[in-house]
Amino acid sequence: MSENKTEVAVGGIVLAAAVGFLVYAGQLTGFASTSQGYPLHASFRSADGVDLGTDVRMAGVKVGRVTALDLDPETFRARATFTVQEGIELPDDSAISIASEGLLGGNFVEILPGGSPFAFEPGDTVEFTQGSVSLISLLMKFVAGDNEGDK
Repeated sequence: MSENKTEVAVGGIVLAAAVGFLVYAGQLTGFASTSQGYPLHASFRSADGVDLGTDVRMAGVKVGRVTALDLDPETFRARATFTVQEGIELPDDSAISIASEGLLGGNFVEILPGGSPFAFEPGDTVEFTQGSVSLISLLMKFVAGDNEGDK
């Protein structure tokens, strides 16, 4: 009888650990996001390294996530939709850029707040954007000795 109790206890611990892992994975990927925010849009020349659920940060603090990413068929630019936490009023002259966490790290969307007294409304489009920089193309320019600035 004690073997059954031990097996049930161990099974319960394993099941609780599996549920905890699934909840953690859901929060990490943004599927179980509990914080809602208001949507904003931005258009990038290049959105390499940005996917659904990518962090949106301001001053290094996560304030939202990317909720949609598609190609604009008219301008051939990447169109991103992202959320910003309620209570954070972004000035309407703020800029958005795609930044890298480090040499081998992933990318995130960075908000660079402006100084305007007016704020974005939900659904507005951020006009000032900077796409991602390709590390490979920078390395190729370095290796090839691209010295256009020396002429």
